[in-house]
Formats: sequence, C-alpha cells, structure tokens
Amino acid sequence: MADNKVKKRNWAFVVYPESAPSDWIEQLKLSGLQFAISPLHDRDLNDTGEPKKPHWHVIVVYGSPTTYNNAKALTERLNAPIPQALESVRGYYRYLTHKDNPEKVQYNELEIQTGGGFNILDFVELTKSEVLTIKKELQYLIRSQGMTEYSDFMDFLLDNSLNEQYDVASSNTYFFEKYISSCRNKAAPKKQD
Repeated sequence: MADNKVKKRNWAFVVYPESAPSDWIEQLKLSGLQFAISPLHDRDLNDTGEPKKPHWHVIVVYGSPTTYNNAKALTERLNAPIPQALESVRGYYRYLTHKDNPEKVQYNELEIQTGGGFNILDFVELTKSEVLTIKKELQYLIRSQGMTEYSDFMDFLLDNSLNEQYDVASSNTYFFEKYISSCRNKAAPKKQD
C-alpha cells in the first residue's frame, strides 16, 4: 500500500498498450504536466526468460509537490498501475532506455517522447565522464554520418531533440568544429603537383 501522505513533484508509472486509452499521450499533453515517455519496451524479459508485457515507462513532473492521490488520479485516467514517487528524475530518465543496465535490452534514446516543456537538462548536471562519453558518441555520429559541416551536425542534434548531446556539442564548439573541418579536409581530393 502506498503512503497517501507522500508529496513529490516527480512521479513515474508504467503504461500498457493493451489497457491504455488510445489517446493517452494526448491526455498527458492536455494535463499541462511536463512528461517523458520511454520507447515501447517490447523486448524485455523477466527473470525466467519469458517476455514481459509490452509497456512504456513515463515520468511526469508537477509544478510543485503534489500528493500521491493526485498522481494516482492521473494513472487511473490512463488505466495505468499506481505511480511511484521519484527521488531522481535523471536516474529514471536513464532507465527509459536501460542506459545503465547493459544486461537488459537497450532502447534507442531518439525514441523518447517528451512534452509540456520537459527537458532532462533541467534535472541534471553532467559529470566529466558523462560529457566525455557523449563527446565520443557524437564523434562517432559525425564519422558514421559522414558529416562535413558543423551546421549539419548541430541541426541533426536539434531536429532529433537530442538535448544532452546538443548541450555538450554547443559547449565544445571548438573541438567539434575542428574535428568536422579535419574530416572535410581529409576527404577533399589531394592536389597533384
């Protein structure tokens, strides 16, 4: 039994496609709450190796601390199980794709849906090691996509709502501009003497 006296700003819950109203995302949008929705977890396995029911993980953020009963009223409208108070939005956001659980199926961060002005950067300060990891991911992206212009790189991050990556890229302009121009120069045909 949940503690009905709990008041938190941040809540999480699970939504199952089989029981959710067809307009459940629209209902979230109309609620005015900030939210993040995981990719559909349709490849998860339980401890015995059996497939779990497909589901989405959802984070909702209220403007001020709200009661368990208020959060539960939302999950009831969505035919979802009871909400859980979140201590760390950042940690649960990473769980939306199993980022810190390599033994679980890894889901694509590009498939996280957000609304109501939700931006993970409002909840985190990246560590040096996280910035380094993102820089490496971005360098690989530039190389694998054959990007030769910094504007194409930044537009890609913007168009795909890669907020953490955009922040790291815009905070490391010199590094990425130099890397991209080096890739462009390396690919240019060599002049013959």
